[in-house]
Amino acid sequence: MTKPPVQILESALYVDNLDAAEAFYGGVLGLEEIGRGGNRHLFFRCGPGVLLIFSADETEVPYREGQLPVPPHGARGPGHLCFRAEAAELDHWRSRLEAAGVAIESDMQWPQGGRSIYFRDPSGNSLEFTEARIWGIE
Repeated sequence: MTKPPVQILESALYVDNLDAAEAFYGGVLGLEEIGRGGNRHLFFRCGPGVLLIFSADETEVPYREGQLPVPPHGARGPGHLCFRAEAAELDHWRSRLEAAGVAIESDMQWPQGGRSIYFRDPSGNSLEFTEARIWGIE
């Protein structure tokens, strides 16, 4: 198999409460935090990539002299992110989420095969654990 020409290195979600996001992604999901920038952002290791969690308000502020020249960006309203999981891990994730008081919105079987569990973070972002085979990836 040849290497794809483009791969995702980082993905971003926007939240309204960075402390709640830090507790959720670091505590409930167990992601390794690799950086926090005040009330602006959190960075988590997520497999071979990085999950960026931004305060929606803070990322709209243009950079100032002496800061890294990252252009303003952001989104409003709930986004979506899907975490890859093996079939045998899905019941574990469901139990872990429920034990943390996280409601499961949907636990479904895809017509082409594979299962997904949908839930939300404290800011209302739609999150999912699913088997990669729903996209034909083994």
